[in-house]
Amino acid sequence: MNQKEQFKRIIKFLFSAVSISLQMVLFWIVWLQCYNENIELPFFRKGNWLMVTLYGALYFFFTNTYGGFKVGYLKKGDIIYSQVLSGICLNAVTYLQICLLDRHFVNVVPLIILTIVQFMIITVWTNLFQWIYSLVFPAKKMLLIYGERSVFGLKAKINTRNDKYNICETVDIKKGMDYIFKRVENYEAVIIGDIPSQYRNIIMKYCFEKSIRTYLSPKISDIILRGSDDMHIFDTPLLISRNNGFTFEQKLLKRITDIAFSILMILVTSPIMLITAVLIKLYDGGTIIHKQTRLTMGGREFDVYKFRSMIMNAEKDGIARLSAEGDVRITPIGKLIRRTRIDELPQLFNILKGEMSLVGPRPERPQIAAEYREYMPEFDYRLKVKGGLTGYAQIYGKYNTTPYDKLKMDLMYIENYSFRLDLKLILMTLKVIFMKDSTEGVAEGQTTATLVPGEYGEEDKDITS
Repeated sequence: MNQKEQFKRIIKFLFSAVSISLQMVLFWIVWLQCYNENIELPFFRKGNWLMVTLYGALYFFFTNTYGGFKVGYLKKGDIIYSQVLSGICLNAVTYLQICLLDRHFVNVVPLIILTIVQFMIITVWTNLFQWIYSLVFPAKKMLLIYGERSVFGLKAKINTRNDKYNICETVDIKKGMDYIFKRVENYEAVIIGDIPSQYRNIIMKYCFEKSIRTYLSPKISDIILRGSDDMHIFDTPLLISRNNGFTFEQKLLKRITDIAFSILMILVTSPIMLITAVLIKLYDGGTIIHKQTRLTMGGREFDVYKFRSMIMNAEKDGIARLSAEGDVRITPIGKLIRRTRIDELPQLFNILKGEMSLVGPRPERPQIAAEYREYMPEFDYRLKVKGGLTGYAQIYGKYNTTPYDKLKMDLMYIENYSFRLDLKLILMTLKVIFMKDSTEGVAEGQTTATLVPGEYGEEDKDITS
């Protein structure tokens, strides 16, 4: 193992510590100079320290949630974006705190100036640190091992992060274990593609023995296994997978959260929804709300509500299709509301009615789901829970992510569900709203997010996998 690897966590901690310290110092100046002496009951030593400490704690919470500390993991631009977004959220919350302390609205200009200064410091500090980090930890030299199924889609995705990964060689599993072991020893990390499990297990054990980092794309059975619990009734270790979806307590907590949050968001976003409705009506005089039949828990069908973003009768031929890049059916107003996700706001009423949940797998159209099911029967596994307005696949995937990858991410959510995860995904939704790649359409001519040839295989039906 590279001796420098052991210092990665320390270096990342220093980046986080300096970032938090800089923001606390800036707020300390703004608080003392612009707010503390002007409020009705000014704070003294401990009160000032408490305000700055609370500011630092909230900055850590928001930035950690949005991934702003993941230097060396996320792209530089993503880190800057995450920290800036964290600063905006934090300063909005801080403004409300100060208003409550003073019992009336205070001057917001100092916090706006603080946000601008924070943006400049974050940009300079992140660029400087990422440059130093890339010098100390250059891209890993990697070996990719593949089988009969294509890995070109995976390789192309990995190559987009040439700052972090460098695939120097690809090897066919048919070369044999002895040859592969010799090649593995020349690299810092190994990527294991879709190969039979007996070979994958041997390679993983060998890499573990040699302390060589291993990356692999999980099979569906792997994801189900990750959601298992340890069982220690006997002296032989066992894992138990209950495979029932959410428990009664989890369903009850989710329903209470759904009702409370949907009512709150309907009240908060009602002006936005009213303006959107007026603009859609003024544009072409057509219907404001578009209804689509979708599938939710247990395969039950329901009508999902959306603001109409396409021309009237966009699917008059009766064929259900996803929107493509440059889709001429989308109206000018539709482009805006789709980009900002405003078209999804009416689904808050679906959530209030109990047809959807705030967080869960994205409900799919029956026609498209049936097409996916023809070559991927496991697609129905995601119907163990209610469909959601936002979710794991919506946050970490894209509009045109392949259904097999979306299924994996949905199962990751189901198998690792917690209330804390729901809260994180709700906060992360704010981040992805303005990320362009999360709304990329499918390629022209596609009606669904079809798979890259050879990307999906029947590995879960193969007793050797």
